[in-house]
Amino acid sequence: MPSTCRQKSNKTLSKRDKLCRAFDCYTKAMESTQFAIAFLGGLIPALFWLWFWLREDKERPEPYLLIALSFIAGMMVVPLVLPLQKAAMTIYSGDNLIFVWVIIEEVLKYAAALVVVLWNRAVDEPIDLIIYMVTIALGFSALENALFIFNPLTSGDTLLAVTSGQLRFLGATLLHVLASGTVGAFLALAYYKSNQLKLAFGMLGLFIAVVLHALFNFFIMESSGEAILGVFLFVWMGIIVLLLIFEKVKLLEARHNPAHKYIST
Repeated sequence: MPSTCRQKSNKTLSKRDKLCRAFDCYTKAMESTQFAIAFLGGLIPALFWLWFWLREDKERPEPYLLIALSFIAGMMVVPLVLPLQKAAMTIYSGDNLIFVWVIIEEVLKYAAALVVVLWNRAVDEPIDLIIYMVTIALGFSALENALFIFNPLTSGDTLLAVTSGQLRFLGATLLHVLASGTVGAFLALAYYKSNQLKLAFGMLGLFIAVVLHALFNFFIMESSGEAILGVFLFVWMGIIVLLLIFEKVKLLEARHNPAHKYIST
């Protein structure tokens, strides 16, 4: 081949390589941007709900560093959950698979709380147990929601991404709060009881959390349109009950430690 032809061929390949590299860089930049948007879409609503729940403990607030650590621990549960849920798909199917997925999520969230924060000296009153369990749940929900938003964004379905974020803000996020908050509530009610009763209350709370989470998943998968609002109403009513339990736990602490006074909000 003449040298001039070789030069033209090399130039063509060089241009093609540059275009491919530029396209790859653009694609990676777009994916990074989309993930950043999805991450913020999951994080900001979770932080709003965290602010809301921390107001319940504003008279004796928890250390911000420990709250942040608990929130991050909740996020770190997600990459632990995903491979286990994927492995479960090779063993289970249908409703059994959904139930096993729920067990994996709730057990690992509770385990994260036990390992990271519930042993800490800062957990020095019953209400703290609910606060940290809710914080773990919101951290988990933040990253999980980000992944649900990211998938449609990568396929260019912005409307589905926005809709998913809105629905999970009102539904799935509060479900995680309700489930983990239930575990925290049972632990709080057993705070001044024996270690054996604390263990029993914790397991009972975990069982109820799994049942609540599973019921939500089963019903939401069978619902559409207005029926979804009925499922959400189930969660919202549960949240109201959880708020009432907060007040009961405050009274429990006030009876044991009169100096710890709470002002109703």
